[in-house]
Amino acid sequence: MMKKTITLLVAAFLAVNGLMAQSVADGINDLNSSFKVQSAIDILKKDYDAKPKDPQAIYWYGQALIGGNEVTKAQMDAAKAVYQKALTDGVNEPLIWVGMGHIDMLEGGDINAAKQKFEQAITATTPTKGRHKGEPSVEVLMAIGRANADGGSKIGDPNYGIEKLKQAAALDPKNAMAYVYIGICYLKLGGENGGEAVKAFEQATTIDPKNVLAYYRIGMVYLSQNNEESFMPAFGKAIDVDPTFPDTYLALFEYYKNRNVDMAKTNLDKFIKYADKDPQNDFYLADYLYQAGKYQESLAKEKEIETSMGGTDKLPGLNLLYAYNYLKLSDSLQAKQNIDQYFKLEPTDKIKPADYELAVKIYSKFPESANDAVKYIQAAIQSDTSKVNKINYMAQAADLMAKAKNYKAQLDWLLQAQTLKGTWSEYDYYNISNVAYQAADYPKVMNVAANYIKAFPDKPQGYYFNVMAAKALDTTSNPGIAIPALQQQIDFLMKDSVKNQRFIIIDYYYIMGYYNDRAKDYEKALDICNKILELIPNDPDMLKIKVAIEGNIKKQKLMEGKQPQTDSTGTKAAGGAGGATKN
Repeated sequence: MMKKTITLLVAAFLAVNGLMAQSVADGINDLNSSFKVQSAIDILKKDYDAKPKDPQAIYWYGQALIGGNEVTKAQMDAAKAVYQKALTDGVNEPLIWVGMGHIDMLEGGDINAAKQKFEQAITATTPTKGRHKGEPSVEVLMAIGRANADGGSKIGDPNYGIEKLKQAAALDPKNAMAYVYIGICYLKLGGENGGEAVKAFEQATTIDPKNVLAYYRIGMVYLSQNNEESFMPAFGKAIDVDPTFPDTYLALFEYYKNRNVDMAKTNLDKFIKYADKDPQNDFYLADYLYQAGKYQESLAKEKEIETSMGGTDKLPGLNLLYAYNYLKLSDSLQAKQNIDQYFKLEPTDKIKPADYELAVKIYSKFPESANDAVKYIQAAIQSDTSKVNKINYMAQAADLMAKAKNYKAQLDWLLQAQTLKGTWSEYDYYNISNVAYQAADYPKVMNVAANYIKAFPDKPQGYYFNVMAAKALDTTSNPGIAIPALQQQIDFLMKDSVKNQRFIIIDYYYIMGYYNDRAKDYEKALDICNKILELIPNDPDMLKIKVAIEGNIKKQKLMEGKQPQTDSTGTKAAGGAGGATKN
């Protein structure tokens, strides 16, 4: 059994000797890059072929076969075959058990069954006596941690991985890779664990100042936060310690491609120089051509790649880039077909919020498909952790619904965005009041307008929306609901009665009409009429209206005088109100 304090990397060195040892170390280091997996396979297969019963050679060759960002079923089958062959050939070693458990998790198998293999490996390699009694094998703990750090957030158990990796780090304090894997496990946990991940990566660089993967991972965390002040130094340090690590250049290409095409090209060239040869690299060139505004050239390069790969199934990003190119070339139909195909092919956990945003832009060209576009927006909101981005997506959905003249849905999206935003600007009050009015949600208009007036009492728009909605509700089922709103607006307008005279008269006229025509309260109608005449004395039309209202008052009193009245005994009186009675 190996000494428990030996790290995986050192173990790889000790597994062989001379030039071969350096080659194995290089192969293991190549696995740290997502774009040097083939180089790792070539190196580690030679070691495996030379020592087909060596547990470390078997383990690392199997690990190389499942290297890269997106592990396919074919890769998993190949790695499993290597490990199963070892077991069949009598190499029944704990490291191989861990490798099998790793494959089980990647395949989506029972996590508890995988953990059972891991625990058996720990037990089998833990001495029961001697100086290292009770100390698990660092090599096995590291392999378990690596397995749980691998894959997406639904693969493995990151907390379990962190536990085993911390054990490894405690037993071997100089083990930088333990902290790298701890950091990756924290990232898999998501949520607020980015800070803990960075701490782990920083600890790795403290132990090993030349650990390129740790610097790169720090950069990627800060890049996800768009924190240029932090990710640029981290990427710079990664390049300093290993200028041949291609992943750093690709990250910088992706950052610069929408900002500085010259810097993007510089980093792309370096990426292609140091990465393994792969059709995917030509895809990045096609992407660069798109960013440089060379859409036809980008399309031509894409079609070359598609032909060489026999379709886009193995590289759904081709469909995404097709969609970008065709949208720029104003071929919305082709763009729509390709973005749909992209979403069919790309695993959901690989889709980025920007991809959904592109779908929204494309679908906005088809007003009849607004509801389909909104589905993409909902997916973007679910996948994006940024509050600002979520609000922007909701605003996009509201805009789409506006173009489709679906004002009720537009209002719903605006209110969702406002709830998330928390604070209201004057524009927010104005916009939502306006959309609510278009949606004929008059109670909502009045509710928002009331807050608008409270927040901005010196602005006229809140009073305006309140009156418009109140008038719309002022029907037989809500008689007179507009009167308080109108009076509130009049009080505001009277602050400058000369400037606002016309609008004050309009409001008074509505109130006067309500009292005269609907409420039959002619006295109040006359009072409002007199207020109007105070503003426009001797106006002939208003004087005629006043005479008419006074006539209504006389008629009303006359009618009241003719109505039979009942005395306290219930007997009808002989005379009406104001009439004389005979003795």
